[in-house]
Amino acid sequence: MAAAGGEANGEELAVGCMVSLRTTLGDDVQGQIIAFDRLSNLLRSQEPEQAGGTATATAIPNRRNLRLIKANFINHFSLIAQGQDPLDLNNCYIDLGLIHAREEAALRQAHNDAGRIGVGVTAEAQAIFDALSKTLPVRWENTDIVVMNDIRVCSPYLPQNVSGGAPAANERVKKVLDSERKRLQARGPGQL
Repeated sequence: MAAAGGEANGEELAVGCMVSLRTTLGDDVQGQIIAFDRLSNLLRSQEPEQAGGTATATAIPNRRNLRLIKANFINHFSLIAQGQDPLDLNNCYIDLGLIHAREEAALRQAHNDAGRIGVGVTAEAQAIFDALSKTLPVRWENTDIVVMNDIRVCSPYLPQNVSGGAPAANERVKKVLDSERKRLQARGPGQL
């Protein structure tokens, strides 16, 4: 890369610098350096919104075009000005309430997902639990599957191991359990 007006050192082309460059493909680019990754040899720049350009009443304020340029394709560049760090957090708005709400939701989901995994049960028992959970509310209680808070399915998770609940609901759970066991047997023992 050749610098206009002399040799450019690493300090001059630091993050935040405004540069003008021409690629080997003949594109002229002006923008602020956001980042440079030496490993991939990629320069990331942001170009300011064009004044009087495509801005409309519905345009997003401070919208910028981001560009990734492989440094090997830069034919010529020049330093326009030293700029401020474009990632300066004093100039960014971060909604901490939204971030905390998303974190709480993710933690709740992770807790719920963890509660759906049986501890000390076989892969077959977990597959039966997963099948029952598609149509019925289920939870683990030690190694027993509790369906609709009334019906208990105990190991070895056969229809005769279903107890409790209303007779119609009990029969429904037995039917789902029986069909799931048949499906698992059809798949074969090593394919759970």
